[in-house]
Amino acid sequence: MKSRLFSITTALFSSFITLHAADAKKPNVLVFLVDDLGYMDIGVNNPHSFYETPSIDAFAKSGMRFTDGYAANPVCSPTRYSLMTGKYPTRARVTNFFVGKRAGKFKPAPLARRMELEEITIAEMLKEQGYSTFFAGKWHLGESKKFYPQNQGFDINIGGYHRGGPYTGKKYFAPFKNPEMKDLPDDNHLPDRLANETVKFIKDNQDKPFLAYLSFYSVHTPLIGRPDLVEKYEAKAKDFKGTKFTEEEQVFGSKKRMVRVLQNHPVYAAMVEAMDEAVGKVLKQLEDSGVADNTIVIFTSDNGGLSTSEGLPTSNLPLRGGKGWVYEGGIREPWIIRYPGVTKAGSESKEMICSIDLYPTVAQAAGATTQHIIDGIDIAPALKGGTLERKSLYWHYPHYSNQGGIPSGAIREGEWKLIERYEDGRVHLYNLAQDMSEQTDLAEKFPERVTEMRARLHTWYKEVDAQFLQKKGNGPEPWRP
Repeated sequence: MKSRLFSITTALFSSFITLHAADAKKPNVLVFLVDDLGYMDIGVNNPHSFYETPSIDAFAKSGMRFTDGYAANPVCSPTRYSLMTGKYPTRARVTNFFVGKRAGKFKPAPLARRMELEEITIAEMLKEQGYSTFFAGKWHLGESKKFYPQNQGFDINIGGYHRGGPYTGKKYFAPFKNPEMKDLPDDNHLPDRLANETVKFIKDNQDKPFLAYLSFYSVHTPLIGRPDLVEKYEAKAKDFKGTKFTEEEQVFGSKKRMVRVLQNHPVYAAMVEAMDEAVGKVLKQLEDSGVADNTIVIFTSDNGGLSTSEGLPTSNLPLRGGKGWVYEGGIREPWIIRYPGVTKAGSESKEMICSIDLYPTVAQAAGATTQHIIDGIDIAPALKGGTLERKSLYWHYPHYSNQGGIPSGAIREGEWKLIERYEDGRVHLYNLAQDMSEQTDLAEKFPERVTEMRARLHTWYKEVDAQFLQKKGNGPEPWRP
């Protein structure tokens, strides 16, 4: 009897050890999502940047930097949806920020108001694999508490609710008027507060697999920086002289629009550096907790830098346009990934990746299987220095953006990118390898390529049930693909 009990106990103990050994092998996941950070706003992408980002630049030296990484949409909520679900946001009619319904010549396409609870988020997927899950910062994926992070798979939610901006009493400084964040008198700067909460979560969960999702409110407007950093950059700006703005008629259709062409905004710079400090604090905690070698870290943004409205705080040059535009300045993002044992320190990839790829890549790393529609792909081959079996990426923005962007769609295949305007169906073709700034339209020179790429774009519209502009009153009928 004793022998049988010993055998059973030994078997149970062995199963316990095996189970926990398997858990120990599951990589932790840390996501940094920065609001409105442009591709050219970090030093590793732009050696001549006005802004100082030493923590992010050092992080890039420990992982892989992607030169051709994208957001699924040129504004926030749709990209956030894609990161959470692995899907093109067009599938769910999440094609603008919630709930932006600005009209122009035509009414915008029908727009959803939230990410539905039926969606299986990255947090819900990882919870099924035994992960502890944490969210801090900007959510902007649902208009009531029913749709907040804690009801979408996150065990802890610090500061995530339906409002887009920080909306505090002093904006980025306490007291915070945020229903999902309690005030702490000795911790009054929003980026640092969110970093401290993330640090605490990592400390508390360092012995089990975790997902920490730090979604900064920075560097979104309102433009309010830490006074010491503002003073620093006001002095530095004296050496960054030149033309600050230009009027771009060719870029923005029939109406001229002011565009920032020089990075030298002291307050925006202060916001960028404060965010960078927060990133550094959280990365240091991975080391201090002894889990850096078993943590996948992803750093990216939700859309391009704000260069055409609301203070025009940054320049995306040489990229064209910015937030709210399907030009490269609106959708090409900083993407840096460190995957211990997979990525090579200081490496670079020119493979096309997108926010839809986060979910399937993390799912594969965690050993999870998916039974629902996923548009993204596991980018592990690129992380190992190889190539991806991807022909196309697509964008669909049937709205008039707050930043002046026109309703349009786009497809990229290799070095070629085609943009289609939804008001009248005009198309533009660019070779990004030769013309990153999208200044030379090659549509007339390569009509066959235009026809082929446009046909694939229209096929994709049907696959994702894309919605388009609507007639406005007694006005003309809008173009239809």
